[in-house]
Amino acid sequence: MKIFTHKHPIPDNFKHAVVAIGNFDGMHQGHRALIDQAAQLAKKQNVPLGILTFEPHPRCVFQPHESPFRITPPSVKQEKIAETDVDFLVEINFTREFAQKSADDFVKDVLIKQLDAKHIFIGTDFHFGQNRLGSANTIKNHGLDVQSVIIVEDEHKQKYSASRVRSHLRRGMIAEANTILGWNWEIRGTVIHGDKRGREMGYPTANVSLGKTLHPAFGVYATFVQIEGEDIWRPAATNIGIRPMFETQDALIESFILDFDGDLYDKILRIRPVQKIRDEARFNSLDELILQIDKDCTTIRKLLNA
Repeated sequence: MKIFTHKHPIPDNFKHAVVAIGNFDGMHQGHRALIDQAAQLAKKQNVPLGILTFEPHPRCVFQPHESPFRITPPSVKQEKIAETDVDFLVEINFTREFAQKSADDFVKDVLIKQLDAKHIFIGTDFHFGQNRLGSANTIKNHGLDVQSVIIVEDEHKQKYSASRVRSHLRRGMIAEANTILGWNWEIRGTVIHGDKRGREMGYPTANVSLGKTLHPAFGVYATFVQIEGEDIWRPAATNIGIRPMFETQDALIESFILDFDGDLYDKILRIRPVQKIRDEARFNSLDELILQIDKDCTTIRKLLNA
């Protein structure tokens, strides 16, 4: 998959393509259904398949102080899109200035002039341009073929949506979020130095900042962790949150990788929550905390068959 930004001219061999447009945060099953329909037409017409998306996410521009909400940071979103049959990805630099572009100008400047697209696919709830006035009809009025795709529903007749994924993750409902996504959600980050409290208690942890990735419900999770340079996923007891006993200012991921001993500083970890086993809690003493961690690890070993 080739990746282009707003600064890159689109090569002629990627023009006259079928293009799916959206934010695609989470790349959930609804997004994949949209892309699959676009892919079928692209294959039938023997033309390239492209994705047009926006970075940063518009909410990051208009609500910069909102708590982290992105399910997939840019690199992960790219990776998930690349798993489909897409030939190229165009990332539009979304700014307040760009947001003032009228819907008609967006179609003329981006879809026609820049992409010279042949057919457009959008979700039925997708709107664009200044004040989000653009719709499928706007695109049709400029002579382009367009198809609005109804986002698929689950067995309970609920639409697959990024907002539902966020809601589940914020409640610690990992399995439910993964069902909508169609893949196992994870957090990625570089191991940083901590206060070494875990090591002093006999449970050395690898610490990773949550950063701008959506914060799931705080608590202790059974997780699998993949260490940079390895292919295997290792079972781990992971605390996500602010550690009430130690009053950490910023939310942190602390993973105690079971049966592992090694230096992980500056390595990238992929942390894949499986199940939340309890909330964070304040204990009366370190001994009480250590006893609880012992119990947590026993529970997690059983859950993960470790």
